[in-house]
Order: sequence, then C-alpha cells, then structure tokens
Amino acid sequence: MKILFLTENYPPETNAAANRVHERAKFWADWGHEVTVITCAPNFPKGRLHEGYANKWYQTGTMDGIRVVRVKTFISANEGIVLRMLDFLTFMVTGFVASLFQKRPDVVVATSPQFFTAVAGWAVGFCRRRPFVFELGDIWPASIIAVGAMEPSLMIRMLERLELFLYRQSAAIVALTPKFKENLVSRGIDGDKISIVINGVDIDRFRKTPRDDALAAAWGLKDKFVIGYIGTHGMAHGLSNVLEAATRLRDNDRVRFLFVGDGAERNDLIRLAGEKGLDNVLFIPSQPREKVPAIWSVCDVALVHLRDSVVFSEVIPSKIFEAMAMGLPTLLVAPRGVASDIVLSTRSGVWVAAEQPDRLAHVAARLAEKQRLLERLGRNGSAASGRFSRRRQAEEMIRVLEVVAAGNGGRSGIDSDPQNFLR
Repeated sequence: MKILFLTENYPPETNAAANRVHERAKFWADWGHEVTVITCAPNFPKGRLHEGYANKWYQTGTMDGIRVVRVKTFISANEGIVLRMLDFLTFMVTGFVASLFQKRPDVVVATSPQFFTAVAGWAVGFCRRRPFVFELGDIWPASIIAVGAMEPSLMIRMLERLELFLYRQSAAIVALTPKFKENLVSRGIDGDKISIVINGVDIDRFRKTPRDDALAAAWGLKDKFVIGYIGTHGMAHGLSNVLEAATRLRDNDRVRFLFVGDGAERNDLIRLAGEKGLDNVLFIPSQPREKVPAIWSVCDVALVHLRDSVVFSEVIPSKIFEAMAMGLPTLLVAPRGVASDIVLSTRSGVWVAAEQPDRLAHVAARLAEKQRLLERLGRNGSAASGRFSRRRQAEEMIRVLEVVAAGNGGRSGIDSDPQNFLR
C-alpha cells in the first residue's frame, strides 16, 4: 500500500507528534508499505532550523526506509498566535502543492494538533481522488481557548465549522483517546468511522536502564531525588504550578525538579524561578532524541503536567508511556480523565489534581520517602508498557488504512480503549 502522510512535525524534531508519526511509519516501511511523509524543515519549538537543514521549497531524502519530502514554510517559534498561524497556513499550501507531485497514493493521512495540515490532507485526497484519513491528535481549536491563547469569537466559530467539515469529509478518523471519539460523536460525527488508537512508545528504545551517574553528576543531581519533566514547556502544561510546589519544598535539600526541553513558556519559567530564588529547580535546553532515555534514567519520578481544563482531561500525554517503558513511576498532575485512568488502572504512578501546588508539594515529598512504593510502581509500569507499544499502535492504524484504501470507509472496528487492556 502507498501511504502519503502529511505532518508539520517530524524528526529530528522530538515532540510527541514527530515521534509518533515516524516510529509507526518505520514499522509500515518494514512491512513493505511505501510511505511518503510531507513535512517542513525541522525548527520546532524554537523556530530555528536544526543544524544541517535548510528552509527550501522542495527537498527529499530517506529516513529509516521512509521517503521524506520537506517544503518551505514561514518559520516561527512556538509562541504567539499570528506568526504561528502564518507557519500553519504556509505549510498547508506548500505541503498541498508538494503532495500533488508524489506518486499517486492509496490513502492520504494528515495529523493534527493544528488542523490546517488536515485541510491540506483533505484537499490532496479530493484532488487525487483518494480517501483521506484524519488522525486526531488534539481537539483544535478548543485547545486554543483552553490555554487562553484566544477568546471565543467569530474566528473561533469559523474554525470550528472548518473542523467539523474536515471530520465529515474524512473517510475515517483515528482518535488518540476514547474521549476524543466521545467529543466528536456528541457533535454529530458518525461514530462508526472513528477508530481509537491509543498512543504508544517504542519499547526497544525506551527500556529500564542503569542510572547515568556521569550525567547526574554533571547536572548536580547526584544523591538527589529527581522529579523530571521532559518535553515542551507550553501554554497547555501549566508548569508555573510546579514552581509554586518547588517554593514549598525549598527547605527539602533532597528533592530536585528537572525541566528538560523548550517551548513558549520556558523563558518565563526560568525568570520566575530566578525571582523566587529556587535552587531546587534545574532547567536544561532541549536535548537530542537519542539522549532522552539517558535523561529519564537520572530521574526517580516522571512528571507529566497539564493545565486545569476539561479539554486536557481528554488527552493522553505520550510521556506516560515513556515512563512506563523506562520503569519510572509517573507523577501525573492533570484534570481527572483518560490519562489518570491509565496511570491509576495500571498502578504505574500517582495522580494529583491540576493546579494544586500544596498537594503536589506534599506528594512529591512523600514519594521521596517511599522507595519500595516507587519500585512497585515502576515494575507495574514496565509490565503494562507492552500494551502500549508503538508496534501495536502501528498494527492498529495500518488496519484502519487498509480498510479505507479498500474502499470500505472507516468502519474497521478498531478500538484500543485503555480499559480493554485490563480485561
């Protein structure tokens, strides 16, 4: 089968969408499918080109058996609405045009969170008379409102109409969480064409490894209890709440909060930590993808953090699965929802309600004293990680694509609701 996949994020970028698309596509290529990815020059989240790349109109290459086509876009850092919108819109146009010159696919796939990529995917499918599959990584534009980036307005209502149009025009929708499916069905989208394919992790790359003592020493974390956050420091994550908790633990010399990554909020967080004089917080810039397992190894607990919004009760951060595979307990700070259901049902971590710094500080301090509990949670996570392997995710999604390519719509019956793994 020939698969044409549009995504604005792709390795060497290291965010969740880039890793998800690439790691599944590697399996598809290994299984004999022809995969072409349309993307842009890597620049996320700083809005600066990665070393060795140029922002050209059209360039091609191969990565792990996948044909990668990169197109020119307006490059912007992951902050601000207007410039980011220009980034999204230019990829929509250049990605669409580049797709017209590829070998005719059997199926066209596009992934959110920003659905202008999905607009390009739908247009390509329409022009080339091929079915379009919408991979739903986020409910957009609802998430824009949830982070306070935009207020409800005429523009938001127009974007919501476009959103619903794309759902209706797609041959199938692949939702990353069961709550996404519930959301769409409640808004009139045919549930029969929505398949749930829970996110996953590459268990060959992320596995329990000995602590990297050299890295811990270099970062001043030797003999410390490390609560690590690795990923985008964005508006959706509400990480100032962690700094409030760190303030309450400033006299506990053993506990350290480690932030690794970049994002729209990172500079503000560094400034705020400086103003509060927080010596128990360490900020490290974004690291290469291959170094992430070593960074997890110096952590005692994996922190997964989201803002307090009903929108974020529907998402499942991929860091949960990385922590499971690494044998790390998860400290999930988020609204109660599908992510907390996974963490609690697999007994792989603990949950704290979002934006409650006193409670977070208390739980963090208690975890530092509970070595046997941490070991048990880590073992449970390792045991559960196979249920969320990237291979399993790739198998489930390729079945959806095969059904669609065969002309049977999205009625594939694929449903990887996390509760099914526990039966």
